[in-house]
Amino acid sequence: MLAAVFGLAVIATLVVTWVLITMFTHKQDARQPFVRVVEVDEITTDPEPWGKNWPHQFDGWKSTSGDKFYGGSSAMPRSKLEAHPWLARLYAGYAFSIDYREARGHAYMLYDQGVTERVTQRPQAGACLHCHGSVNVLYRRVGLEAMGETVTDERLAAALDMPAMIRGFQELSQRPYQEVLAMLSATPDGTPGEDEPVFPMAPTGGFTGGYAGKPIDGAHAPPTGEAHPVSCVDCHDPNTMAVRVTRPGFLLGIAELAAGEGAVPHLPSIAQWRRGDRRAPYDPNALATRQEMRSFVCGQCHVEYYCADKDTLTYPWGHGLSADAAERFWEGRRFPDGTAFYDYAHGETGAKVFKVQHPEFELWSQGIHARSGVACADCHMPYERKGAMKVSNHDVRSPMEDINGACQTCHKVPEDELRARVVAIQDRTVALTERAGAAMTEMLDAIIEAQASGASDADLAAVFDLQRKAMWRLDYISSENSRGFHADQESMRLLAESIDYSRQAQAAALRPRSSR
Repeated sequence: MLAAVFGLAVIATLVVTWVLITMFTHKQDARQPFVRVVEVDEITTDPEPWGKNWPHQFDGWKSTSGDKFYGGSSAMPRSKLEAHPWLARLYAGYAFSIDYREARGHAYMLYDQGVTERVTQRPQAGACLHCHGSVNVLYRRVGLEAMGETVTDERLAAALDMPAMIRGFQELSQRPYQEVLAMLSATPDGTPGEDEPVFPMAPTGGFTGGYAGKPIDGAHAPPTGEAHPVSCVDCHDPNTMAVRVTRPGFLLGIAELAAGEGAVPHLPSIAQWRRGDRRAPYDPNALATRQEMRSFVCGQCHVEYYCADKDTLTYPWGHGLSADAAERFWEGRRFPDGTAFYDYAHGETGAKVFKVQHPEFELWSQGIHARSGVACADCHMPYERKGAMKVSNHDVRSPMEDINGACQTCHKVPEDELRARVVAIQDRTVALTERAGAAMTEMLDAIIEAQASGASDADLAAVFDLQRKAMWRLDYISSENSRGFHADQESMRLLAESIDYSRQAQAAALRPRSSR
């Protein structure tokens, strides 16, 4: 009996010792979640050195390509224009009517932009790289040069010079896309002598062998160096790993949003800034909460904006974040030459209309998750355990790929039930989008018939205004990538209004003929 008691005491002692050692080890791991084996700084746009310090996050970032990187024309996702033929009529006269495809992961953001026929067949502005490439070093280099400052790699590596970055952004925004891409490829990326990017660069001239509809000439030689899609340095401080925003378009847009009167109940730091003295513009990197920043890093790019060569890239947030506020902003906007703002003249009717980009951040802002304090990263980059560490999953993807980590943290509901709720919302949104698309095409037919019957642009001015309103609302939801889930009630409202405006325009276009 004594031997048994002694044996149990020894075993118990060993177990307690093992538990204590494990707890101590985990605490130490939590205090030091990474080992800095290489130095990274503000010039390190190449993600590979970062991957040596933060391998879990780097592996997640790489996995946005899927099992492996699929390049080449045969790997391109399916055309939305083929799946939804009314889109070609919605975008008639605009480059999206040529090539518009389903989205792929972040790994493809630069490659797919380089091969889309929107670039190879139509001239595009360098502003397109604002969100598709890791551009902050290029912006700072060009900005410093424009300000008459000396530019060295050491200076670029030392600090994130915001005034220089914004100046460079303004300098490059309206330059030709291929010119800015060549400059980006030649910009130091922190790995001198190594020019093999993690993900392949697009073939020069895409698959059609040209830029802006013209054959490649000596000015468009294959770029030297390497360019990277959005990388670690775009969202993290290399010294502290703190989350940050670096896109000038967002920084200027969010400052204008704060200075305006648009409702932002989901952004408490802006409400606090508004109550202050407002002597300095709102700066998210200094004032935003950590939870807000977990949405702001996504809102740098997943937004609505003007992106062409008539003006500097602009986020329409002066009146707020709703679709109506953005519409009001564009209606009051003027180009630098004083003419009224518009994105394109519709190719069938000639009406001057607006083109929506991909307003995920804005639509999320109108939904219940934003009002409940849920950030983009909570759902699309949920926390996961790596040993003793808690890290955000950097394989940015649909929450439906990880319902347990993304949804069930808050919703104590069976996985099948949560999936069914999401599918129901998305199916209803898609169905109403198709009905809005049908109404839009019938509206266009009626306008074309009215023009064929002799109606002038002056006669159809009110109809064109209704056309723009109908197309804006339809485009807003069809271009937003959550299929209505980010704010289902708002999505249904906008689609219903789109149908209403289309029918009003259709009736107004037909009315003069029916009265004869």
